[in-house]
Amino acid sequence: MTPGSSATKFIFVTGGVVSSLGKGIAAASLGRLLVERGLSVTMQKFDPYINVDPGTMSPFQHGEVYVTDDGAETDLDLGHYERFIDRSLSQMNNITTGRVYQTVINKERRGEYLGSTVQVIPHITDEIKNCIRRTAPGHDVVITEIGGTVGDIESLPFLEAIRQFRQEVGRENALFIHLTLVPYIAAAGEVKTKPTQHSVRELMEIGIQPDLLVCRSERPLSADIKRKIALFCNVDFGCVIESPDVRSIYEIPLRFHEQGFDREVCQRLHLETKEPDLRAWKAMTDRILTPAEQVKIAVVGKYTDLQDAYKSVHEALVHGGIAHNTGVEIHWVASDNFTDPATAGGILSEYDGLLVPGGFGVRGIEGMLEAIHWARENDLPFLGICLGLQVAIIEFARNVCGMPTTNSTEFEPECDAPVISLMASQKNVSELGGTMRLGAYTARLRPGSKAAQAYGATEVSERHRHRWEVSNAYRDVLAEHGLRLSGQSPDGGLVEVIELPNHPWFIGCQFHPELKSRPTRPHPLFAGFVGAALKRRKAIAASSGAAAQAPKAAPVAESRHR
Repeated sequence: MTPGSSATKFIFVTGGVVSSLGKGIAAASLGRLLVERGLSVTMQKFDPYINVDPGTMSPFQHGEVYVTDDGAETDLDLGHYERFIDRSLSQMNNITTGRVYQTVINKERRGEYLGSTVQVIPHITDEIKNCIRRTAPGHDVVITEIGGTVGDIESLPFLEAIRQFRQEVGRENALFIHLTLVPYIAAAGEVKTKPTQHSVRELMEIGIQPDLLVCRSERPLSADIKRKIALFCNVDFGCVIESPDVRSIYEIPLRFHEQGFDREVCQRLHLETKEPDLRAWKAMTDRILTPAEQVKIAVVGKYTDLQDAYKSVHEALVHGGIAHNTGVEIHWVASDNFTDPATAGGILSEYDGLLVPGGFGVRGIEGMLEAIHWARENDLPFLGICLGLQVAIIEFARNVCGMPTTNSTEFEPECDAPVISLMASQKNVSELGGTMRLGAYTARLRPGSKAAQAYGATEVSERHRHRWEVSNAYRDVLAEHGLRLSGQSPDGGLVEVIELPNHPWFIGCQFHPELKSRPTRPHPLFAGFVGAALKRRKAIAASSGAAAQAPKAAPVAESRHR
């Protein structure tokens, strides 16, 4: 098969031993290598939890909710997929147990099963297989990650479905990859292969023989260890791929390619492709690992105890650094720490920029107000995302517009003069799942604004996830006091971007720009934000250097100050 032909190939990635080994990164890295070989690749994640989607789940439990262009609330791994293969995904690329059962039950209620007893096999497994097939048109390769760990009861229907699927499409058209852990035992001073052997054996008990193994280990795996794994797990020696700990996740495709991972996959699936050209990817990775400059950014949010809650923000800041050959040192600071102006100054004075990301609920809002107030008055570059924009407007209205009691109706439902209020379309919504303003919407930027200059355009499409908006009743008041509403919806009904023209960089956006940032294409707002932070850092360094080189005061003058 050559790229563009009609027969789609399918790759299934499973995980064993423990969770959080990085199946998503491994799958995305393989996807990148296949894209570099000229193949059209799409990716899919099966999550075994019963929620229909992660939209109503706590960030502390699930991490970030990643929103696609079509408004799907999905697993954070879809963010990795999009960043690595540089393709926009959709609702069909993230399937949960809850969605599968919901679909099957709806079919049963409509009588589509003609009176049959509805069972896990064949009805649930058939629906899972249908979900796989729906992603195939127009793609050379579909990579599907099975969430959870082999042995979990929740994952069994998905594993059974992919076992059946390979039988139906043929062994030459489907491939099983198993990601496992090879732990290092410090007391023994060696790595142990037994957990991997047991994980593969458990997979084989349900009828799946892995074709390739990806072995996570904090220590290098010797050729002897790889041979042992190959022997006991019934795979070829060249199909044991090491996945070492690395400084940046963007190194993983390079490490995989060095071991011939993508070549082995292509051979087994009979894919005739060109050799990948990874020079641009390596150059990008080198800029992350050995940057010429460095900045420190404070991310002040509600869920900073779990960095996965802001995974895309983290990656977008890294991407913004790539644009300036600058390393971004990110510090996660709980907004509850900002108790008063003096504390805010004490914390933020050591940083080059402040970012306030999205979130829901009143907890920590007063701390965000203190942080933003300090950044505005002290020319600290600021980027506010979704909730960050809303809190910035509340701070400006209170401290500049003379509205000390204003708030958002999310935090204070009975507020008399709310500058942030519930969107009209949300006022009669009672269900929480999938009911917000979700997905990609167009925004029109004011010509000559900092936002338009950053984008190099006056019309952009960005992804949203919110219920509250800037109240139109107070637009004129905000503008009269110097807040520029530099981005609006095409009909002018919704504020999308705000900025302070006389501030080095003070921009807030109602959308989530981090969701469209890529390592090969940093998002303009993140690139601009990091650029402003770098400019501030250089200016402070130059000022400090000039002060150090200034002539020392005369002894007489010095004695006077004493």
